[in-house]
Amino acid sequence: MITVDEKNLTFKLDTPNTSYVFGVIDGKYLCHFYYGAKVSDTDLSFLLPDIRVPSLNKRDKLAFMDLAYFEYPTVGVGDYRPAALEIESDNGARVCELNYVNHKFIHGKPELKDLPATFGADTDSETLEITLEDKCAGVKVKLLYSVFEGIDAITRSAEVVNTGSERLYINNIMSTALDLRNESFNLLTLGGSWGREKNIEYRPVGRGFQGVSSERGISSAQEHPFIALTTPEITEDAGRVYGFNLIYSGNFEAMAKLDQFDGVRVRIGINPATFRYELKPSESLQSPEAVMVYSDAGLGRMTRTFHDLYRKHLIRSPYLHSKRPILINNWEATYFNFNTDKLIDIARQAAKSGIEMLVMDDGWFGNRFDDNRALGDWKVNEEKLQGGLARLVKEVNDLGLKFGIWMEPEMVCPDSDLYRAHPDWAIQVPGREPGLARTQLVLDITRPEVWDYCFSCIKETLGSANIEYLKWDMNRPLADVYSAGLPADRQGEFFHRYVLALYRMQEEVLKAFPKLLLENCSSGGGRYDPGMLYYSPQVWASDDTDAVERLKIQEGNMLIYPLSSIGAHVSDCPNHGTGRTTPFDTRGDVALFGTFGYELDITGISD
Repeated sequence: MITVDEKNLTFKLDTPNTSYVFGVIDGKYLCHFYYGAKVSDTDLSFLLPDIRVPSLNKRDKLAFMDLAYFEYPTVGVGDYRPAALEIESDNGARVCELNYVNHKFIHGKPELKDLPATFGADTDSETLEITLEDKCAGVKVKLLYSVFEGIDAITRSAEVVNTGSERLYINNIMSTALDLRNESFNLLTLGGSWGREKNIEYRPVGRGFQGVSSERGISSAQEHPFIALTTPEITEDAGRVYGFNLIYSGNFEAMAKLDQFDGVRVRIGINPATFRYELKPSESLQSPEAVMVYSDAGLGRMTRTFHDLYRKHLIRSPYLHSKRPILINNWEATYFNFNTDKLIDIARQAAKSGIEMLVMDDGWFGNRFDDNRALGDWKVNEEKLQGGLARLVKEVNDLGLKFGIWMEPEMVCPDSDLYRAHPDWAIQVPGREPGLARTQLVLDITRPEVWDYCFSCIKETLGSANIEYLKWDMNRPLADVYSAGLPADRQGEFFHRYVLALYRMQEEVLKAFPKLLLENCSSGGGRYDPGMLYYSPQVWASDDTDAVERLKIQEGNMLIYPLSSIGAHVSDCPNHGTGRTTPFDTRGDVALFGTFGYELDITGISD
């Protein structure tokens, strides 16, 4: 529920157990008053730090700017803490002071242009739009705040509009910023690496910057677009926690800073280290959406809030509330060494065991006999699959199983027909030899001709047979970043444009195949984030299928993501990655905490 005190210009967002209160100070400054357990009061401006507003203290405005709790802080006017917005005017000035203009109440939850975001109907969600402006800089900012019936979450985003007559450059656009008094907070993060994603880690919030970020072009396995501030006594059932999650799949920053006055500023959004975006007059830029969750009943309530929000207001798949087919993936069973007969043998045995889908992984296309070649050549290798996909899928279907397939549409190998024909389609700096990862490069899908090729390959493959599942992989980060489709002064837009192109491609795939079960993957959990959940109801949690190690990985995922989104399989033993032998029941129990499937050669084990 959203309440507006028109007289005092204060705004109150209520969820079942929390309240978020902010308002206008000195007639123009939008300041944060309170976020915590639900309260009845509307005007909580008395909770602000004890400072005199500029109109009463004109000789020392900077004292106010450096202490006030701003809702959307900016650079260049005396607030020296981390900013939510940094603009650069055409004359080189980097000064922006946002003043309140107006507000608007909206029934429901507006979509965000070109970006995944939470959704809601007029009957179960409300949105408050606050407009701020710097007339001198020619900038207008629209802040969106949304609440949802029965859920202790608040979403925030910002749209920046160039209202002037000259170009503007956005060097930093955060989705949210929040100022809090320090309570000896610890910072909770979900870091790791390939094969050990989302480890729950705590560290004290001390002076200076602390947080996590990615510059890899993906949200990454190394860090995750989530942080939380927790009080020292935090447990599953007790203690206070403020959680922040970004609905975005590219470079991000999530950080906290303890300042000189013992205040903590949190911000989360696109990573400014790899970002610079030009806005011509009348153009706008939309930030991704951030989710804020407060709990005074421990981590458990925060977890359940994130789960409820994402199930009810983010994941759109028709499979959301349906039992997922129990699948068997041939990767650890065969790797690249398979043909039609081998896959049919697996499918035949799987059908007898109650498995419901066969997924054919890497190696079915082009000259793909190992991982050194052929990515980008999405034509069936009929040396392996005699009769092509149509024959294989029909035979699998005749056994009573659904059929799924693996693709890595964003990638190309230098040893491929595609690269030989279009080497300039790969992301690389002219004149510089690009670095390979897994013997592959990344295609520049920000360019229309490259995007069209990738999309047409997916559409042609999925349309060639009764394919009901797609595992969309992405096995390397971005590097040697340069786009032939952008001028020199706009290369800073590339990372964000890449993510937008990816989102558009997945959206168009789902429009073309609305019944498709899409599972995202990026070397395991390298792009397991809320942005991907908007398109796929499940994400492969990790390439580490060892049941013992999966306990820690899946615990980190469960902290914020529904169990139904965690891609988890029973694999062979000794485990191919760790060499550990684990009881079959244990492997099954752990996989049942996710989507559940198998990753082994079922023809080689006993009933």
